[in-house]
Amino acid sequence: MTDSWRASEASHLYVLDTVRRADRDRFLGALFAPEPARADLLALLAFDHELARTRLVTREPMLARIRLEWWREAVAEAAGSAKPRGQPIVESLSETVRRHGLAPQRLMALIDAREEEIEGALDVLRAGHALADLELAVLGIDHAPTRQAARAVGAAWLMGEGVERDALLAEARALRPEVDLVALPILLPALSLGGIGAWRKPLAYWWAARRGRY
Repeated sequence: MTDSWRASEASHLYVLDTVRRADRDRFLGALFAPEPARADLLALLAFDHELARTRLVTREPMLARIRLEWWREAVAEAAGSAKPRGQPIVESLSETVRRHGLAPQRLMALIDAREEEIEGALDVLRAGHALADLELAVLGIDHAPTRQAARAVGAAWLMGEGVERDALLAEARALRPEVDLVALPILLPALSLGGIGAWRKPLAYWWAARRGRY
């Protein structure tokens, strides 16, 4: 085993553990994707988690912006040809970005959406759509109804209970006959917004995936 392989494997394990602890529902969904798409989805979710933590780790707007600027620089490096900075999420994200040729601007869009949250309310549509578009890219999906459903679930995920979230979930589920089932790993977490008990979720996700539902 080479040192680079060991470093890559360590980064993947760090990302997997981070998402499993911080975002269990979407972690469960990602498990239904085949490799390497599974690793790519987990890298994106870990990236999103780090951005979302910005408001929690500092209440000072200037420090929050410095933190997000660090991630902008990391994303630019991840998309380049040089060795990315030595941070596990950045290293895994770099593999994802380079594997799929993701334009840095697509990841910057997610950072920009989170920056709005520093001194105001999060634009859940903008943030949810940005992440959904990245997830669809690593799954290799370019299909309008599937994008509409994924964006609706992505935005609903960021909302509290209410009629707006219910409307987005209804919109996503109305598209079930048309969606590309390859996108199920990012659609299955919609099940968790329906109040499923934690112990039932793995089985509920498995059964829904077999039936092509979410």
